[in-house]
Amino acid sequence: MPTVHDIPATVLIRRLAEELKTRNEISPPEWTLFVKTGAHKERSPDDPDWWYVRCASVLRKIYLRGPVGTQRLRIAYGGRKRRGTKPNKFQRGSGAVVRTALQQLERAGFIKKQGSKGRVMTDMGRSYLDKLSGKLKAELSKAVPGLENY
Repeated sequence: MPTVHDIPATVLIRRLAEELKTRNEISPPEWTLFVKTGAHKERSPDDPDWWYVRCASVLRKIYLRGPVGTQRLRIAYGGRKRRGTKPNKFQRGSGAVVRTALQQLERAGFIKKQGSKGRVMTDMGRSYLDKLSGKLKAELSKAVPGLENY
C-alpha cells in the first residue's frame, strides 16, 4: 500500500489542504488575514488558503519526522532575514502559527502529545494519510503512465 513517502510532497500537501478544508475542526483564526508567517517575511501570504496548506504541511512533517515539537517546526518554517547592508541572518518561523495549527490538528484527532518530546501521529491520522496517499497514487498512475514504480 502506498504511503506518504511514495507521493511527491507538493501533490500530497495540495490535496491534503483541500481535504482539511472540509473538516470543521480546522479553520483559520481571524488573525490569519494580517499575520506574517515569520520575522523573515516582509508581507503576509498571498494565497487565501495558506492556513490549510500550512496545516497539511505540518501534518506531513509530523508523519515523516515525529515526534516533533513547536521549536523544531519553527526552525523548519524559518528562513533568511534580509537586514539591509548587514549580512543575512536566519530567523525562525512564527510560533503562533505553528502552535495554533498543532492545536487544531490535535483537536481533529490526527496527532497527539507524547510527553515532553512533542507531537506524534495517532493511528487515525496515519491511516487518513495512508488512504489519501493510496488515492493519489492511483490517480497519478492513470494520469502519468510509468509512474507506478515512482
